[in-house]
Amino acid sequence: MKISFIFLCLLVPIVTAKLRVGFYSSTCPRAEQIVRQAVMQRFSTDRSITPALLRMHFHDCFVKGCDASILIDSTQTTQSEKDAFPNQSVRGFDLIDEAKSNLEAACPRTVSCADIITLATRDSVALAGGPNYTVPTGRRDGLVSNPNLVNLPGPSLSVSQALKFFTAKKLTLNDMVTLLGAHTVGVAHCGFFQDRLSNFQGSGKPDPTMDPTLVSKLFQLCGTQSRPLSQDPTAFLDQNTSFIFDNEYYHQIKLKRGVMQIDQELALDKASAPIVTGFASNAIGFQQGFAKAIVKMGGIEVLVGNAGEIRKNCRVFN
Repeated sequence: MKISFIFLCLLVPIVTAKLRVGFYSSTCPRAEQIVRQAVMQRFSTDRSITPALLRMHFHDCFVKGCDASILIDSTQTTQSEKDAFPNQSVRGFDLIDEAKSNLEAACPRTVSCADIITLATRDSVALAGGPNYTVPTGRRDGLVSNPNLVNLPGPSLSVSQALKFFTAKKLTLNDMVTLLGAHTVGVAHCGFFQDRLSNFQGSGKPDPTMDPTLVSKLFQLCGTQSRPLSQDPTAFLDQNTSFIFDNEYYHQIKLKRGVMQIDQELALDKASAPIVTGFASNAIGFQQGFAKAIVKMGGIEVLVGNAGEIRKNCRVFN
């Protein structure tokens, strides 16, 4: 399948005076190319790396900012963010390791792990047919990774409940609806939406806001059995163009084919529904909006200057 590449010439807002496009142009001129090569190699054999990196980036930025704290491994004495339940299905860490290893060989102790996550996410989105946007860099790596700080919006929230998590990070309703468009390439374990298939909110019936045909299809996959996360099947959140970064997600939720409750709520809530309709009818508008929203997200509570550190190994503090 031919994937179109769209390059958007965007005016990227200045997140801070020390976070800028081309931050490594003199200290590590090939930095972005090295990351891109690692992502391209992985994408050629695993197109699901795009949603994996998008999820990693989101989960990192929403806990103490975009500081690569999600990459730290736990030890026998200290747990890290990876141990928190929402992060137990995050993957792609080996790709970040590979890019970091190549960067350390070219430019030791120069490029942060936080910037690698941000750049790798951008490259994977472009490879999947999404926007190829410019990314301000210059983030530093955090010095704290605490599972007790992980507090992320769940899949069964209402729009107003989910929005509180986003406004706490200075993101708007429009940002939230736009960023959730990343579900166009995402998957979810049955456990995150199983109640919608047969016993919605204890009713003993499926969620009436889900298309009955989709209910039947997902019930065949998931059933009613509760399973450990490692054995729990997954379903595509965009049941049509599952590996292409496009605006099809918005078409699907308008047709009551949202898999997770929060997805469907976007199309039903009077505050978010007009944004959904707008993106469903404007593919380029969604691509442009997504680029701006994810760059904005990538500036959440960043460490710059002499704050934090530049890790040599993304999995451990220096």
